[in-house]
Amino acid sequence: LKVIAIDEQLRVIYEDNVHFDKDLPEFKTQGGVYIHSDRLTVTSPVLMWVKALDMILEKMKSSGFNFSQVRALSGAGQQHGSVYWKKGSIQILKNASPELPLHQSLKGCFSVSDSPIWMDSSTTSQCRALEKAVGGAQNLASATGSRAYERFTGNQIAKIYSQNPEVYKQTERISLVSSFAASLFLGTYAPIDYSDGSGMNLLQIWEKTWSKPCLDACAPGLEERLGFPVPSHSVLGPISPYYSQRYGFSPDCKIVAFTGDNPASLAGMRLQEGDIAISLGTSDTLFLWIQEPTPALEGHILCNPVDSQTYMALLCFKNGSLMRERIRDECASGSWDEFSKALSSTVAGNSGNLGFYFDVMEITPEAVGIHRFNRDNQKVSRFPKEVEIRALVEGQFMAKRIHAEKLGYKVCK
Repeated sequence: LKVIAIDEQLRVIYEDNVHFDKDLPEFKTQGGVYIHSDRLTVTSPVLMWVKALDMILEKMKSSGFNFSQVRALSGAGQQHGSVYWKKGSIQILKNASPELPLHQSLKGCFSVSDSPIWMDSSTTSQCRALEKAVGGAQNLASATGSRAYERFTGNQIAKIYSQNPEVYKQTERISLVSSFAASLFLGTYAPIDYSDGSGMNLLQIWEKTWSKPCLDACAPGLEERLGFPVPSHSVLGPISPYYSQRYGFSPDCKIVAFTGDNPASLAGMRLQEGDIAISLGTSDTLFLWIQEPTPALEGHILCNPVDSQTYMALLCFKNGSLMRERIRDECASGSWDEFSKALSSTVAGNSGNLGFYFDVMEITPEAVGIHRFNRDNQKVSRFPKEVEIRALVEGQFMAKRIHAEKLGYKVCK
C-alpha cells in the first residue's frame, strides 16, 4: 500500500508505503497473496488491506504530517479483485469509533474473508457459462469490452454464488478493491467507477450501465449489491468524521472516486487522444486513449477515466522482459550495452528478417515457440546474433501495433 501527497504544483511533499509480507507478517502472505493448493485460486485477506491503511496513516501522523491541509483524496486499486460486505456492515462503517483502529471495528464485516484478486484463474467454467448466456465471446466483448476472463469480477462473483450461496445471501454490497478503499474513507459504500467497472464483464461500456443479461448469468440480485456506477472523476462526498477526529483531516476534505491501477496509469501518464504508452515489464502492457474502439476477442476496452465519452484500450503480452533478458544473455553476453550496440548495427526492417518469440503461451495472440522467417518468407532455425536481437525487438513492437490497430487504434502517418 503506497501513499503520496502532492501540492497544487504537483510537487511530491510526502510518500511512504506498507509492505504486506514484511510489515504485516501475521497474515502470512507471499507477495501480498495466498496461492491455494490448486495453484489456480489466489486471494488476499481483506483485513490485511484495512490494517495496512491504519498503519500507513499512523506512520504519517507520527512523522508530523499535517492532515488538515489535505483538500481532496483519491486512489487506485488492483483491478478485478472484489470485497464482500456482510449485511449490516454499512452501520459499522458509518459509526466506527475514532478511538479504535479501523481494522478492529471492521473485523466482522466481511462475508468473504479472503478476496479473490487479479491473479486468480479458477473460474473457467463460469467464463464459458457467461459467454454462452450472451450468445458467444464476441457478443460479450462487444457489450462489456472484453470476452470472459477468469480474473474478471463477474466470473469471480458467479463462482462464489455457485459454491457458497449462503455466503452470497449474507452479502449486502460487493466492492471492487478501488471502491472498497474509497468506502473506507467515505464512511459509506462508495460506488464503482466506470473505468474499473469495465474490467468486470458486467458493465455495458457504451451505455455505462450494468448489463442485465450478464448480471443474471452470474448471480441473482446482483444489481442491488453493486450499486450505480459513476464517472471516474466523480466527487463522492466529504471524508468520514472518523478521519477528522482520529487524524485531524479537515471535514471539507473531498473523496474523489477511486479507480483501477491500469486506468490510473493512463491518467497519471497524462495521455491524450492518439497517445500510446507501453510498460515494459515481466508482462508488457500497452494502453492508449481511443475514440472509436472495436472490441475484439484479444485485449480489453475500458471506459476512459479522464473523459467518460472516450475509451482506453489495454493489451497485455506475457512474453515481455524475461524473453528480452534471455535473448540478451544468449546473444549479448548478458549485457544491455552490447544488446543496444548490436541493435544499432542493424537497419530498421532487419533486411526482411522477422521473428516472433514466445517462451511461454502468449495471451495476445495465443501462440508459443520461437518462429523465425527470412526475407523470402521461409522459416529458418536461427539468425546471426545481431539479426536475432533486432528480430526480437521489432517482432514484439510489431505485434503490439497490429493488435492495437485491431482494437481501433489508427496509426497517424
